[in-house]
Order: sequence, then structure tokens, then C-alpha cells
Amino acid sequence: QVQLMESGGGLVQPGGSLRLSCAASRSIFSINTMGWYRQAPGKERELVAAIGSGSSTDYADSVKGRFTISGDNAKNTVYLQMNSLKFEDTAVYYCNAVYIVGLDRRSSWGQGTQVTVSS
Repeated sequence: QVQLMESGGGLVQPGGSLRLSCAASRSIFSINTMGWYRQAPGKERELVAAIGSGSSTDYADSVKGRFTISGDNAKNTVYLQMNSLKFEDTAVYYCNAVYIVGLDRRSSWGQGTQVTVSS
């Protein structure tokens, strides 16, 4: 089981920046995909950004050009750099890891970190 711990959330003004971190309990090189999801009040959880083991990335249209996902294998950590933040980016952000154990595909979630964009 992969355990994930997010950090870096907080309160920021519109146009500001934050960097979220997700520390994994084992090498992210061995994890198939790591992603950041978010859930705003009254809304479903949605994918924000994902990075594959080959460093391929994918972004939601709403964050393209503003958010960047990256990984540091040496620190077992995935980051989400968020720039030009908007009110609508306010949500709880969750880290997710998808990995294989034997023949099973498994998924782990972090506890979430709150991001609030407000003036």
C-alpha cells in the first residue's frame, strides 16, 4: 500500500501562486501514475493534472498554462505548481497514486489539502 501525504495548501489572493507537495511512502518511479484531483463544495472530484512513470503529463483544460505537475524521484514527491490562481480554483486538493501489486491495479489517496483563493 502506498501512503500519500499532501502539503502546501493555504489562502492566496487571485493571481497568486501556491505549490502543493505529495510525498509518497515509496519510490514514485515504481508508481504508474500520480495525479492531483480537486473537489469544491457541492461538486464532484475532478482530475487536475497527472504524471505517468515516463513523465508524460495531462492537464484539465481549466488549468492548462497555469498549473504544472512534476516529480522528484529522489524525494519520492510529486508537486503541483499553481500560478495565476482564480476564485474557481478553490477546493480541497487530493493526491492520488495508481500502481500495480501482483496482478492487481490499486489506487491510494492522500488526506487532502485546502486551497482557498480569496481577496
